Amino acid sequence: MKEYDVKITETLEKTVTVEAKSRADAEEQVRSAYYNSEYILDSENFIGVEFGTTEEREIQQEQAETMTVLLVKPHMYPQQVQIGCDLEDLQKAVGGDIEAVYPFNEPVALVMHDEGKIMGKDLNRALRDGDGEIYDIIAGDFLVVGLGEEDFSSLSPELMKQFEEHFHQPETFVRMGRSIMALPLPDDMVKKEDAPIKADPAPRKSSPDRDAL
Repeated sequence: MKEYDVKITETLEKTVTVEAKSRADAEEQVRSAYYNSEYILDSENFIGVEFGTTEEREIQQEQAETMTVLLVKPHMYPQQVQIGCDLEDLQKAVGGDIEAVYPFNEPVALVMHDEGKIMGKDLNRALRDGDGEIYDIIAGDFLVVGLGEEDFSSLSPELMKQFEEHFHQPETFVRMGRSIMALPLPDDMVKKEDAPIKADPAPRKSSPDRDAL
């Protein structure tokens, strides 16, 4: 598919009679009268139309914007994936409506299913405070994404490496009285890595404002 600029030329014609000493004088007289709006040509004077292509261009298809982030699933090692930047892409990656939290000093967010625990999704990774104590557990798949000026963005290579190491080992959870203990899942029990997620080739849209989540 290409784009074409096509010129439309309509031709109007009208014959007027004037008295003059010569052909040149007659034409000058009519020309002057025409530019003084003494002769007006309208649809009654239409005699034809021409179409001519003046420009031809290849259409540049706008590519959907994507970002490279870390996908963390229960019982699996983290995966580097490429997804779209739209709200629908984030929802698809975690399986439903999203919630974003910011538990780290680094410019990253964790994007997860906002009702993962209520829906009974598998417990995934524990979040710990500065003393190493568990204060929350993420249920279901979640993403580690970078933070741009207003929207989520790709992780830098350094942050990708840092958080792959941080969440590298899957965890299993055991209730001990009123508390829950997180234990590293043995390597022989870790599930095989899924096929990488690829962004759908959808038209570009505005990225979701992370503060509106």
